Amino acid sequence: MKEVFGMWKHTKMVVLVALCAGLYAAVLIPFKGFVIIPGITEFRPAGALPMVLGLLFGPAGAWGSAIGNLIGDFFGTLGVGSIFGFIGNFMLGYVPYKLWNNLGLLKDDDKEPNLKSGRKMFVYVVGAIGGAMACALIIAWGLDVLNMVPFAALATIITLNNTISRIVLGIPLLIVLYPRIKKWDLLWTDIMPEEELPKSGKLARSGAVLMVLSIVVGLVGGLIFALGAGQEAFAAGFGAGGAGAISVGLVVGLGFLGIIISGFMQ
Repeated sequence: MKEVFGMWKHTKMVVLVALCAGLYAAVLIPFKGFVIIPGITEFRPAGALPMVLGLLFGPAGAWGSAIGNLIGDFFGTLGVGSIFGFIGNFMLGYVPYKLWNNLGLLKDDDKEPNLKSGRKMFVYVVGAIGGAMACALIIAWGLDVLNMVPFAALATIITLNNTISRIVLGIPLLIVLYPRIKKWDLLWTDIMPEEELPKSGKLARSGAVLMVLSIVVGLVGGLIFALGAGQEAFAAGFGAGGAGAISVGLVVGLGFLGIIISGFMQ
């Protein structure tokens, strides 16, 4: 996780954060009128961007996604939930590049995000789903704990919303952008000094596995307990109430903690 904070020492990475934030906000804002949950979330084709930005720009893409979402919140959804939105959107960019580099499914000398093999396409999809689930887990957990929105409904909507956009729009976007970013020497692994890049190894792979398990157990476990507490999934669940269940808060909170711990292992 050291690159998440160490990148701020490098001017190019800071510029990339600003560019990513501006791009994400610029695509988010026009769709603020396509509301799914008033004051909380909307139809988000921009959800494809954090995945692509994270794979290309690493921590700069993750920070840019978090900041860009916060900027977008000023146009209709700003509130206490924006705190969890900041963290959740950071994870949209952070989880994919961590799993891409450390899950152990790609060779150490073939980790550039060019999607030129079926294996890379598979890892992309794993990262897309993992990042979407991590974002959903954090935002839905925070708003459920605050007794604002039921976990089951919000977690389901956020997961589907982001997963679909990342697969349908993200794949062609990455295929188009990668060769240009590579040609301009703007891949984050080309910008940051080698000694500041995360090292692959058994600890990093264990961290990636723990990240996947924490995301899946946290989200699925949270949904099971939420449904058991009388919550409902999808849109109908927002009117059914049931937010604030202690069991949901504990189970999902442990998943969130696992994600944080796994990050320090990578």
